[in-house]
Amino acid sequence: MTEPVIPRPRSQGMPAALLAAGALVFALLVALGIWQMERLAWKEALIARVDARLRAAPVAAPEPPTWQGLGRESHEYLRVQLHGHFANALETTVHATTELGPGYWVLTPLLTDKGFWVLINRGFVPAELRESASRPAASTEDDETVIGLLRFSEPRGSLLQKNAADRWYSRDVAAIAAQRGLGTPGYPGLVAPYFVDAGTPGEAPAGAESWPRPGLTVVQFRNNHLVYALTWFGLAAMLAGVMGYLWVDERRLRRRNDPDALAEHRLHRI
Repeated sequence: MTEPVIPRPRSQGMPAALLAAGALVFALLVALGIWQMERLAWKEALIARVDARLRAAPVAAPEPPTWQGLGRESHEYLRVQLHGHFANALETTVHATTELGPGYWVLTPLLTDKGFWVLINRGFVPAELRESASRPAASTEDDETVIGLLRFSEPRGSLLQKNAADRWYSRDVAAIAAQRGLGTPGYPGLVAPYFVDAGTPGEAPAGAESWPRPGLTVVQFRNNHLVYALTWFGLAAMLAGVMGYLWVDERRLRRRNDPDALAEHRLHRI
């Protein structure tokens, strides 16, 4: 009678190597899932914090003695109020893409009644209105009030394009202030390390053709971290299942190839 062909177990070191590699990948997948859960908690806290600040009454913009204590978690998107007058001749335009399409942010220095400078993002203009001469004349009142959201500087430029000469791709407060001469004898006074987005997100503009257009700050944040976390944990569970199957299959093959088991198998076939 022909002996049945019994599959041989894998080489002695292969199961251990496969299990070690699988364990390493499993740990990595679980770590990624945990990281996404931490990101989820951070994002939910950010959304709650921003929502609360948008609903709050504006407070006085931080003054020089408090600047060192400013932080993104404690101050970004804080509604602030400033009084002063604009230096319209020092306007800077920064490349922007908004819900209205591509164009520019218009940043104008404001000398506050406290004696320090703050860059004010007065809003968005399309490319054809980049030059101030193409827009209605800006206000020249000596005393103006600005209410908006405190934002932190965006150094160096965008991911693919760096700030250079008079081509700005990010709202880099220190670089713009230096180029415009703020804080020099010509324009004395300290320069705030933040800028202010004028207006309130979703606020209707003063008129259909009002430019610059304020209130376009993005305050809705994508939150897909739970989906990502479940994906990583799901992949880890699938890998654990595969590893468990290989381990059980290897034990089965070794039992079937055990000499005592083979002898007993032949005895039963007689």
